[in-house]
Amino acid sequence: MKYKNSDGKPLHPPDRASKLVKRLLVLIVSCGIFFFLGGVIHCPGKNFLAAKDVMKIVTNDVESSEDSFDELLQVGPVLFPECSIDYQDYTPCMDPRRWKKYGYYRLTLMERHCPPIFERKECLVPPPNGYKSPIQWPKSKNECWYRNVPYDWINKQKSNQHWLKKQGEKFIFPGGGTMFPNGVSAYIDLMQDLIPQMKDGTVRTAIDTGCGVASWGGDLLDRGILTVSLAPRDNHEAQVQFALERGIPAILGIISTQRLPFPSSSFDMAHCSRCLIPWTEFGGIFLMEIHRILRPGGFWVLSGPPVNYENRWRGWNTTMEAQKTDYEKLDELLTSMCFKLFNKKDDIAVWQKASDDSCSKLAEPDAYPPKCDDGTEPDSAWYTPLRACIVAPGPTTKKISLKSISKWPQRLHSTPERVSAVPGGSGSSFKHDDGKWKERARHYKKLLPTLGTDKIRNVMDMNTMFGGFAAAVISDPLWVMNVVSSHGANTLPVVFDRGLIGTYHDWCEAFSTYPRTYDLLHLDGLFTAESQRCEMKYVLLEMDRILRPKGYAIIRESSYFVDAISKITKALRWSCRKENTESTTEEKEKLLICQKNLWFSKQSSRRIITDIDMEEATSMASLAGVCLHTLPSLRPSAADVCRLMKEKISSISFASSSEKLTSFALKRGQNPFHGTLFD
Repeated sequence: MKYKNSDGKPLHPPDRASKLVKRLLVLIVSCGIFFFLGGVIHCPGKNFLAAKDVMKIVTNDVESSEDSFDELLQVGPVLFPECSIDYQDYTPCMDPRRWKKYGYYRLTLMERHCPPIFERKECLVPPPNGYKSPIQWPKSKNECWYRNVPYDWINKQKSNQHWLKKQGEKFIFPGGGTMFPNGVSAYIDLMQDLIPQMKDGTVRTAIDTGCGVASWGGDLLDRGILTVSLAPRDNHEAQVQFALERGIPAILGIISTQRLPFPSSSFDMAHCSRCLIPWTEFGGIFLMEIHRILRPGGFWVLSGPPVNYENRWRGWNTTMEAQKTDYEKLDELLTSMCFKLFNKKDDIAVWQKASDDSCSKLAEPDAYPPKCDDGTEPDSAWYTPLRACIVAPGPTTKKISLKSISKWPQRLHSTPERVSAVPGGSGSSFKHDDGKWKERARHYKKLLPTLGTDKIRNVMDMNTMFGGFAAAVISDPLWVMNVVSSHGANTLPVVFDRGLIGTYHDWCEAFSTYPRTYDLLHLDGLFTAESQRCEMKYVLLEMDRILRPKGYAIIRESSYFVDAISKITKALRWSCRKENTESTTEEKEKLLICQKNLWFSKQSSRRIITDIDMEEATSMASLAGVCLHTLPSLRPSAADVCRLMKEKISSISFASSSEKLTSFALKRGQNPFHGTLFD
């Protein structure tokens, strides 16, 4: 029997195809709504929920939606193998193994070049054999364990400049440098005579380009000045690693084709001590970057060529006329950028950046360098190309100048001018954040009594807002690297205005540092904020890479994420415990207090050079002009060559040793590229 509708037409029941179409339409519309609303439900592809779960959420079934979210975060059994011992100093985004893929122009190869997703390492970076817990601050400023940073090259090449020297099981840092053979303290004493603002709290933050082993930044810590020591991963091998092992703030970086990862008007002072940056080449573009990151009224200090060329030119393998020309070009460029020579004595020259927009040089129509157009965001500094232009003074220039902001330490808790530029930022929100972190820091110290002692020195706040955590622990014997997401609100200028230091970063990538360089990592809702972009396991693997053995992590997260994080930290060989926050009413947020355990590679001390070593050696040797084609067996009789290679095989940079190895072996009638290496 056929049914009819009110018009008398046959009424056919819907067939299966039409039912399926309707269901698919409902599913697609539902997915679209939640995608638009920024929900956690994804359309079919990856990490999708079943249609019935979507329909439950559409009907406001809250309990079912939370269950579905938990399913989404479920982590199955996780196991991370050990990386090869050759990766003990692995820096993923500044890996010398990959340098041959990039150009030599302006040393672009030394900039950040992160591996694609299919080349990422999913293994645990081992410490060097014989690794020990770092010497504690302040003793660490003058010495560190050799086995923690097992490099002899810098010791041998810089011994005459007293950068460092090896004594028994330790490296000793005498405080020497290329331009301060009498010691860094005497050098800075002279600098303070030239810049009295270094003594009264006016100058608080500094950047040292081409930092060596960071003796300059280390000495300034005792004088109340916080310095970011900057150096690339180059043939000095481990400048930044030495700095961080000593407990001195440092980061890998180079002024090349991209802006440094700092906002405009950040540093009160910039320093170059024979850093060999060609300031007047390429149209002066490197000096324009210093101009961008230097606070109005800030100081740029240069020692080394061409300063004091009248007395120094003979030691620079040049002529007096050439150095005089270089100095005049430099002074002319600085003048065109509204710098004025502030003071000069012996090997040190100091220029000061204009404090306001009164400099007429930039207003001239044919001025060089020109002002950057309005489309160039001054604070854009994450993979932002350098441009041959000057960031024009803005309406807040005078208010954030060095003579306008509060002196240290008053500026730490004074409301910064640039907080109003942050969405939702105001004086009241800043004060609230400041007070909130004081309470949180007190709670952290109850849960982790080591915080505040000399056992924790190098600290990173992985996703800070205004630097509140760093401000709350300012009296402790530590320093904090404040990291602001390159995809989040731009709060880093506020951090610098407070007299703190930090950097932009994207946690979907590796951080610009060596392994084992931080004692404590702190994060507040990082996975909640970045889970849609960054895969959790890669972020945690990166945390493991940069955390020192026996170091700590304080993970403040939504309770939804805590259990998933706990499963992954077990695979990292961490010991973690779940704790409540300081709030008695907040149940949706939990704390994980974790400690990384010390372990050593299972690889035998007797090891054979692998294909990975071959690729690395070829890459490094190409920089030294040496072409390695094969690494077959080395005859046992070539013991001298073995011993020389042994010193280098533990590091991942062959650039400085390949040429020496070749010369050393050929003098003995040996083939340096044949052999098995025995420890």
